[in-house]
Amino acid sequence: MEKISDLTVHRLVLYRKLLKRLMNEGQKSVYSYKLATMAGRTPAQVRRDLMEVGYFGTPVHGYSVEELKKSIDDFIDHPQGQEVAIIGLGNLGRAILDYCRGLNPKLNITVAFDKDPKKVDRIINGCKCYHIDKLVEVIREKNIKVAILSIPADDAQSVADGLVEAGIKAILNYSPGRLYIPENIYVENRDMMLALEKAAFFAKIIEEGKSYGKIRH
Repeated sequence: MEKISDLTVHRLVLYRKLLKRLMNEGQKSVYSYKLATMAGRTPAQVRRDLMEVGYFGTPVHGYSVEELKKSIDDFIDHPQGQEVAIIGLGNLGRAILDYCRGLNPKLNITVAFDKDPKKVDRIINGCKCYHIDKLVEVIREKNIKVAILSIPADDAQSVADGLVEAGIKAILNYSPGRLYIPENIYVENRDMMLALEKAAFFAKIIEEGKSYGKIRH
């Protein structure tokens, strides 16, 4: 496969979400301009992105909603599914665990790690919680490649180092601060305070009647 940008993957996942909505509404087909409007993109951008998954519509009928979703599924998802580890079961970690359960049958959070003795060796929302000292051992044993990091900044780098040692290939990082990770490991940073401050800034300038440029992913 040729190198694909994270922005393209972001858009493909968005299209899949919209296609699920159309399927629930009973829609059988969709044109690129309709999908573009729903996604806030241009029809040309949608068509370029869908070329990545090798599915092409027709000028007369557009795209089959079900077949297009399946093509994106096959492109995005691991064929055997993937197990995910979450590190940190504080308020945010528990919320992430609650939210993600059952959303994607091929992507399941199956193990958790924490150092709180009240959580260790318990089943929390169907997920076994291990002491964080067992992180490398358990992740290697279960051959897990995706991890969610939801711990204080002071501990984040050392835990991230352990994840790399254990063979993790992608990290969704909710911990504040930058992680120093080898270039062959994918890191998706989610700093909620940064996002909130950004949203507050745009609220301020909109209230002041100033214009702003929208950022498209």
